[in-house]
Amino acid sequence: MSWTSDYAAYFAGQGVRLRRLAYALGGDWHLAEDLVQHTFLQLFRHWKRLDPVTIDAYARRTLVNAYLSHKRDRRRETVLAEPPDRPAPPGADVAGRLDVRRALDELPPRQRVLIVLRHLEDVSTAEAAEILGITEGTVKSQTAHGLANLRRVLDPAVYSGELG
Repeated sequence: MSWTSDYAAYFAGQGVRLRRLAYALGGDWHLAEDLVQHTFLQLFRHWKRLDPVTIDAYARRTLVNAYLSHKRDRRRETVLAEPPDRPAPPGADVAGRLDVRRALDELPPRQRVLIVLRHLEDVSTAEAAEILGITEGTVKSQTAHGLANLRRVLDPAVYSGELG
């Protein structure tokens, strides 16, 4: 099999997963498509040199770096997330998901990335540290800060002392 067919097979197999990750990071399907397109362009450019064992990690790192770069470039711009084009599955807690989406939007970019990687992508602490080029201790502390911030946004009454 040629390298181009290997690349095409990877694209077909991982495109949806990377789009889901990109949407979780950015909260916008258009941005997610741009991030995934950038990621696959980088994969294509370096495909022959990539180790098949680490391609997934390289793809995640590329996507996360593209997201963080986008956030640095657009700090002052407010983008409102659009709802997904498809209807929610029966029994889905749409209001809860929207609350989580809004809470994620309020996190600093690095904390958001870590929450998404650790809790949606189920990436290990070591992998997250490698993806972001930081220590495992920083991953742990930033993830803890991110979770605390999410809790504060999702249930402000508890954290303002109004309850209990």
